Amino acid sequence: LNSFVLGKFWHLTQSSQALVCYKCDIGIGSLCITTKQTCSSGQLCFSGVGKAAGFLDIKTKGCLDTANCNKTESTTVGSNNTIYSLTKTCCNTDLCNAAPGMPGTSSLTLALTAISALFVGNILG
Repeated sequence: LNSFVLGKFWHLTQSSQALVCYKCDIGIGSLCITTKQTCSSGQLCFSGVGKAAGFLDIKTKGCLDTANCNKTESTTVGSNNTIYSLTKTCCNTDLCNAAPGMPGTSSLTLALTAISALFVGNILG
């Protein structure tokens, strides 16, 4: 009986804890520099994937209200009204929205990503 009560107590404390997810405001290609974020009540982890300017892969990660999960939305960005489509897929366990590996990333990869970001900024801005 004691183990049953302890098991129920553990389950309740685990289910009431906030979800921790990877957060990346915007990533380009395969690079999405992440941090960890604690979600608010009613939110899940998500990974968003889309295309900017019709050809450049973009990514985003973080916490999202459950009502906005598993949807595709079109967003207008920049002064030239470039439209991109972004699909946000949710998951419900800690760090389930997998972070790409930043440790060991080469300087060349970071340089190419920075150049790509400037290029996208010029297209979208």
